[in-house]
Amino acid sequence: MPHPLPKVDTDLLRLLRDGNVTAFGKIYETFAPVLYRRLLRLLKDTDTVEEILQDTFLKLWEKRAHIDPEQAFTTYLYRIADHLAIDVFRRISRDKALQQELWASTISFYLHTEETFLAKEQRQLISTAIERLPPKRKQILILCKLEDKSYQEVAELMGISVSTVSNQLVKAIKEVKNYILRSAQGEHVVAVSLLLSFYID
Repeated sequence: MPHPLPKVDTDLLRLLRDGNVTAFGKIYETFAPVLYRRLLRLLKDTDTVEEILQDTFLKLWEKRAHIDPEQAFTTYLYRIADHLAIDVFRRISRDKALQQELWASTISFYLHTEETFLAKEQRQLISTAIERLPPKRKQILILCKLEDKSYQEVAELMGISVSTVSNQLVKAIKEVKNYILRSAQGEHVVAVSLLLSFYID
């Protein structure tokens, strides 16, 4: 089950805005583990994740004067990480195998996530793409990505071969990806692909 989003006290945000180093440290301790887990699951490279994480909090400190304690701080912080991660994604997306892995992680993370991370339009886009899959292909996607079953387990459950499970899963991910690419525009494609556009309704 997903972990609930961290909460931060408005007084702590005011201290951060005023340049209080202790407040900054407390916010780092609260949010760094959450950001790290999200980024690692999607990018799968510890060095890259650590670099993005440090850059995110560096920019937070540099932009601290713009913090509004009465506004959603989580959204503000995640947007900083979004822009940094999108830059990385644009560089690595030239690698077709890695790009496919990122889309698989995207779908898996979406299926596991219950909190309202994505904007309504983006959630609907992914849901529609999955619902449009042929029934068997959709079932394989859900079993593999939501229930975390192995190819062998799915093959035995559905009475098909392991190679069929693998092939159908690849096709399912490709169909979801293609639907999103056809339907989304601009940076929404990148945001959905990384599940980093956490713009809460």
